[in-house]
Amino acid sequence: MLILRSSAQLQRLEEILRSSLPFALPVYGAVMNINRGNPGEFEVVVDSWPNFRAVLARRSGEVAGWSCRSPSTTPTCTLTPAPCPSPGEPQTSATFPHLHHPPSPPTSNLPPSLPSLPPGLQVGTVSPSLVDLLNETWPYGGNPRSRRYLAEVLSLYPNICLRDEAGEPLSWALSDHFGSGTHAYTLPSHRRRGYMRLLINLAARRAKTRGFPSFG
Repeated sequence: MLILRSSAQLQRLEEILRSSLPFALPVYGAVMNINRGNPGEFEVVVDSWPNFRAVLARRSGEVAGWSCRSPSTTPTCTLTPAPCPSPGEPQTSATFPHLHHPPSPPTSNLPPSLPSLPPGLQVGTVSPSLVDLLNETWPYGGNPRSRRYLAEVLSLYPNICLRDEAGEPLSWALSDHFGSGTHAYTLPSHRRRGYMRLLINLAARRAKTRGFPSFG
């Protein structure tokens, strides 16, 4: 196992992973965050360099065994992200049986224009003071560990929130260490109004401006 430390190695890894999208998407998102300031203090481990066949993104200093499957004979990449019920110790890994298979270009299902914002509503970010509400509404929440995890991603990574005229949150979407959505929720009394579709669309457009691909 080899930890990639130099910026040149990490930039090269990002380029290689880009050619393996969407199979390498979770690892790719983590590497992109590392190369853009590394707010989550992550590191990348490979089995060898530069001709690697497996890569793991994890929190710096974390000791963990490989969680990826054995390489197969087909030109695919197998992703094995850590289970969602284990917030606070995020990691994800991938195997690359054939590193030079034809690349899959990023795709986007974004409509050409955004839906109009309903009158009286405004788009902003999630306030850190709402972490308890987030913890209550997250399927994996409800405990101190999940609360710490949500507080961390809330403080480190982009999020988006739809608020009413009084500034109260109606719907929100958070992103995580891997550039993926981690907690998206609309209050029950405000569902079936297209709020989440609007937020996800807007969040994807903002991510695209930062260079993150959009799949879905």
